Amino acid sequence: MFFSLMNIRSILMVLSLGISSFIGKTMYDAGEFKNIHSHFDGRCTSVYGLNGPEDITILDNGIALISADDRWKTLEGIPVQGKIFSYDLNDPLPQLVNMTQDIEFEFHPHGISTYQNKDGEIRLFAVNHTSNGNTIEAFVFQDDRLMHLETISDPLLISPNDLVMLDRDRFYVTNDHGTRTSFGKMSEEYLQLSLANILFYDGENFHIAMEGLSYPNGINKSLNGDTIYVSESIGKTISICSRDSENNTLILEKEIYLDSGLDNIELDKKGNLWIGSHPKALAFLRHAKDPEELSPSQVIRLSIKGNGDHISKEVYMNMGDELSGSSVASVYNNMLLIGAVFEDHFLLCHLGE
Repeated sequence: MFFSLMNIRSILMVLSLGISSFIGKTMYDAGEFKNIHSHFDGRCTSVYGLNGPEDITILDNGIALISADDRWKTLEGIPVQGKIFSYDLNDPLPQLVNMTQDIEFEFHPHGISTYQNKDGEIRLFAVNHTSNGNTIEAFVFQDDRLMHLETISDPLLISPNDLVMLDRDRFYVTNDHGTRTSFGKMSEEYLQLSLANILFYDGENFHIAMEGLSYPNGINKSLNGDTIYVSESIGKTISICSRDSENNTLILEKEIYLDSGLDNIELDKKGNLWIGSHPKALAFLRHAKDPEELSPSQVIRLSIKGNGDHISKEVYMNMGDELSGSSVASVYNNMLLIGAVFEDHFLLCHLGE
């Protein structure tokens, strides 16, 4: 009996140490012990009039397009219709304009991407999360409005997050999880399982373009379209991928570790990557449940050289009192727009010289 009790105690001690180590590692990997120092070489003002400005992309003419959805209302079980706004950065007194006020179907936009052809036609595709499943919604600009073209759906759209258009019909889209159930998704996150993927849509069908990813979040393409950039929130890396010319699968060429919960990716006119990020992932999860809980916001600029070298710079960091849960950073001239997953505003910042 004595030896039996000793064995039980030993097993319990080992289990206790294992659980403690797992909790400690999870907290460390999530950035819980990071020291946050707010800084920005410029000035920012808050722009109100929308909820959940999660993704922002800016057209060449300076019109920002903002994907907005009140996710707190959705979590409360009382979802309200999401919107895509325009915001003209060349206007001295810009106003938010609802571009999707005419649509009649359920709309909760997430990631967005645009494509402009040689004739000037602009198309916008948006990830949409509805009560009946996930879809991609296709729009075209018409008379300062977004006119709906079609709804694209497929069982492979397990958990779509962001997308990047290659032309008027084809695109890549990230599935940030590889499982459908809440338990499965939680297991992927806390056990840091690489089960997610990226899909390619050829204009008619979806195909798996890349697998084995750890929460692939943002996706974008280089200025010439030959390279695809993917951010992994749990992996905390930017994956640089080339495209197979025959089947459009993605081939990993390089990974850049940035030690932060990376979200959406936007490019400036020089090809630099601007990334909205969550430096403390657990703080962001607390913020998602309670608006009073602040989540630090971070913007990283990543410059990738022709020889493969790179330079990363933290352009913006804030404890979360100015903006909590930053998800995107988009640049036009000397203006920087920073959006967030849940907030009721975004930041319009002017970069320092």
